[in-house]
Amino acid sequence: MDDIVLRLTDIHRSFTQVESPLHVLRGVNAAIRAGEMVALVGPSGAGKSTLLHIAGLLEHADRGVIEVAGCKADGLSDKERTAIRRDRIGFVYQFHHLLPEFSALENVVIPQMLAGAARAQAGTRAQELLGLVGLSARAGHRPAKLSGGEQQRVAIARALANRPRLLIADEPTGNLDTATAETVFALFADLVRGQGLGALVATHNLDLARRMDRVVEMRDGVLVEH
Repeated sequence: MDDIVLRLTDIHRSFTQVESPLHVLRGVNAAIRAGEMVALVGPSGAGKSTLLHIAGLLEHADRGVIEVAGCKADGLSDKERTAIRRDRIGFVYQFHHLLPEFSALENVVIPQMLAGAARAQAGTRAQELLGLVGLSARAGHRPAKLSGGEQQRVAIARALANRPRLLIADEPTGNLDTATAETVFALFADLVRGQGLGALVATHNLDLARRMDRVVEMRDGVLVEH
């Protein structure tokens, strides 16, 4: 069985400007395997977020092939792309984006119910995931009653809710203090490797980047391996 959970082939993306097109991605190629964490680095404006959005099927490339867990996304309808995002990809952002009116448990239950899971089954899965991130005792708390690190751990649990093959993270520790960032990163790494997921992680923290399996840099519209 092919263990590549994300394959990008000759990805191009440009944006229209008044005078001339802005070419952000100029033929990006990448492959991420199950159990592998890949750090995506580069200066602000280099195209990291654009690449994450394309890899996560949130945005279309101008040309190129995106394959997620064996499923090629080119030529699919928006509904089909949404199904791949829901079932095969988990997202973790710098800002957790939890639903403030719902408890930690409910924030992990809701994505499962949207995917068709029964309420009881989703609740059991959510309790299990909150246990994995060390928040069983905080399951009934709303986000406002949680610390920044706890909120981000709930966000990680939510990203895992539908058993994805690929995690895409955009500065997942960027909004945390140093000690909390260390705790959250260690948890994230343990979950990725322990559950055999692939992860593409954009970060400006070069110390954390060096502790991942590989580092790729966005430079002049392409990825350069370190």
